[in-house]
Amino acid sequence: MKKRKFGLLISSVVATGAILAACGTDEEKTDSTDTSNNNTGSETNTGSDDNFSIAMVTDVGGVDDKSFNQSAWEGVQQFGADNGLSKGNGGFDYLQSQTDADYNTNLNNLLRRDFDLVFGVGFMMGDAIEEIANDNPEAKLALIDAEVAAENVANILFKEQEGAFLAGVVAASMSESGKIGFIGGVDIPVINRFHAGFKEGAEAVNPDIEIQVNYTGAFDDASKGKIAANSMYSSGVDIIFHAAGGTGNGVFSEAKERKTKDKDANVWVIGVDADQYAEGQVDDSTNITLTSMLKGVNTAVVDIATKTKNGEFPGGTTTVYGLAENGVDLADSRGAIPQDVMDKVAEYKEKIASGEITVSEEKPKQ
Repeated sequence: MKKRKFGLLISSVVATGAILAACGTDEEKTDSTDTSNNNTGSETNTGSDDNFSIAMVTDVGGVDDKSFNQSAWEGVQQFGADNGLSKGNGGFDYLQSQTDADYNTNLNNLLRRDFDLVFGVGFMMGDAIEEIANDNPEAKLALIDAEVAAENVANILFKEQEGAFLAGVVAASMSESGKIGFIGGVDIPVINRFHAGFKEGAEAVNPDIEIQVNYTGAFDDASKGKIAANSMYSSGVDIIFHAAGGTGNGVFSEAKERKTKDKDANVWVIGVDADQYAEGQVDDSTNITLTSMLKGVNTAVVDIATKTKNGEFPGGTTTVYGLAENGVDLADSRGAIPQDVMDKVAEYKEKIASGEITVSEEKPKQ
């Protein structure tokens, strides 16, 4: 399969925050109707026949997971706003998957509704996208975080390991206990890349750092994230990086509860995919989000949709976004990370982007 790279600018924290605030509101939920398998979407006819319409199918984490799915939905909404579209047929929409059994049904549903481009969000949707692509050769599909060898599928990948390396540098540099944690969702290649980069970055600044690891096996179970975080914090871990979608919400809950009970508790969370600063707010003066590893899913969606609208559909190829393409980064820490650590991050960022350092993407051996 051919692969190519091109530049991508991650949207600013302010813009991302504004879109996050628009997601999952009561107004949006009111506009949506259940179309199949308890999935959220709208079949309202909107716009003219000249509109280029896009839609997406979520992974099981849900469209309001405050992470990966939500970031993709932000991109769909942004494309709609940029092109004067409304939510519904002829504009933009999504269907939510409750289980992996919903993937094929939801993808077919959106194609029957004549959306011009349909995104499948997540590695676990690869098989469904491949099947739907083969059955519908005229359809235009995009797959995030996996690859399918089909001329009517645009594959989108990220070098998560590069952004996670920077998160590891921060965690190991700032840990007071010498113990940090990684909580992943399902044990799949994309999460392995987060794990690999985090470990490599942490050990680059502190070879003796202790890294506890827990793959929860789910992207949609906050209780599992909370249990995993409780175990780590109780053992002395003071900074946890999660790459677990909605399951990661439980990591924030555990850290905030500990900080509420003891204002001197040294507990931090590094968020993932989007800027998760808001998820770490304890009170007006306290926040336990150290930073977040940004993954420009929203901007990639806009980029691929715009190219497709302009007759440049990158079907049959894989577009890869890393540090060199400004596709991954760290969010503003709002002063939580001292300047000397930020200088260290900048140094490693330059070395990775230039190719001086190649970050492993293989799952570390336990």
